[in-house]
Amino acid sequence: MSGHDGGRLVRAHRTSQASVGDGPVVTREVREVREASLLRSGATLARGAGNRAVEEEPDEERTCFERDRDRIVHSTAFRRLAGKTQVVVYPTDHQRTRLTHALEVAQVATSIARAAGVNVALTDAIALGHDCGHGPGGHASEDAFDIFVSEGYEHGPWGADVVLTGLNLCAETLDGIRNHSWSRPAPGTVEGEIVSWADRIAYCAHDLEDAIHAGIVSLDDIPAEVAQVCGRGRREQLHTFVRAVVRGIDDHGEVGMGPDEAQALAALRSFNYERIYTRPASLAQSRAVVEVLQALVWYYADRPYALSEPVPADPGSDQAIRAAVAYVGGMTDRYAFRTAVRELDWDPARLPQGIDH
Repeated sequence: MSGHDGGRLVRAHRTSQASVGDGPVVTREVREVREASLLRSGATLARGAGNRAVEEEPDEERTCFERDRDRIVHSTAFRRLAGKTQVVVYPTDHQRTRLTHALEVAQVATSIARAAGVNVALTDAIALGHDCGHGPGGHASEDAFDIFVSEGYEHGPWGADVVLTGLNLCAETLDGIRNHSWSRPAPGTVEGEIVSWADRIAYCAHDLEDAIHAGIVSLDDIPAEVAQVCGRGRREQLHTFVRAVVRGIDDHGEVGMGPDEAQALAALRSFNYERIYTRPASLAQSRAVVEVLQALVWYYADRPYALSEPVPADPGSDQAIRAAVAYVGGMTDRYAFRTAVRELDWDPARLPQGIDH
């Protein structure tokens, strides 16, 4: 495993002939100059170390938004998305998790950003981090935690303002994460708006595909007004909606989608809500998630010393409750449910059930 010594340079392969040719290393400063000359006027430009809560020295090689992207990918919160529900708990090998969803949102968002000529690195960072505030058990965790948080529990603000604060991300990245949901105020950047569309496009197409594979719905169930515009398969749907946003940017200079495609996307989302998210089995799953997560929060709020990082707070105090929400919210599905069985003597029959349970 020592590599192949060519005299002045050690190569990975004995037969390597991968010459990159003449030219300087493309440093951060060089890329910042290129951004300023190549990106659209409305794009967010990377400058120096970025607009951070705690000042830092600029990186020699990476722009501030590239550093944000790397920090998110290497964070514990991002890795834990692999064990968190996207639609159903205990996903099978080929069903989405929060992690695969984040990767797919990033793919959709960066495709749009490249075509639009805006900042791809910022778009990628926002997309990869947008769901880090989700707790175990999917969107039901927001209902579970809502009673404990005075401002209400929303995964976007919680991710930006609680989960990811230790990464010292740029203000523009945090703004896009905080406000990616359509119910929130609009993000302050074009790149954030692109991620808002990419998130909806991705989860509508991918959740439908998972539901079809799981036998929850069939291709024939897809409404005709949806199929006529964007087809019945994931590939055609993604192509249609991505191109629609790019065309909207090209035609109007704003991030949006033409009325025909937007209506089809809205109809697809409504279909998913009716037939997937709010079907009886999903509602039963949500109720089970709420019950077990709330029980875990009360347990740790009364025992702040039992947290992985003990909090010097009075049991049951607001500080202890908030710390308990942060701790339980960071758990993966399996860890949360196993902890409930172990610490609360929770009846396994009361736990959320997967698609094949």
